[in-house]
Amino acid sequence: MRLSDLRAVLALEDELFAPDTWTAAMFRDELARTDTRWYLVAEDGEDVVGYGGLIAYPDEAHIATIGVTAKRQGEGIGARLLDELLAEADRRSPVVLLEVRADNELAQELYRRRGFTEIGRRRGYYQPSGTDAVVMKRELLRG
Repeated sequence: MRLSDLRAVLALEDELFAPDTWTAAMFRDELARTDTRWYLVAEDGEDVVGYGGLIAYPDEAHIATIGVTAKRQGEGIGARLLDELLAEADRRSPVVLLEVRADNELAQELYRRRGFTEIGRRRGYYQPSGTDAVVMKRELLRG
């Protein structure tokens, strides 16, 4: 993801997550933290159809965000984005955490298929909607 992608990413953010959207300033701040952040976009030609972000430290990583335009959901784009984020996370950290909307069962199922398990809930996490978050965790098995 580059700063030039922000207009398209913000449009997707609004489509997918309103009213609980990230702002342009939040994305700019994330993109500036190249030591611990890793963001990518999925493109179809010149159109951004999805995006995702990772926050990674030596002891744990967090899937910060992931989204795919509604008209392209079900095509595996989200799974490919997640797989790229997890590959990068595995290079940096033994544990990956994420929060997902409690009402987003499709995303929770994708995460379960990638080895995540529910470890808790955060009541009213998403603001301003007040939607709960499911906290999920995946540990890398090192042999």
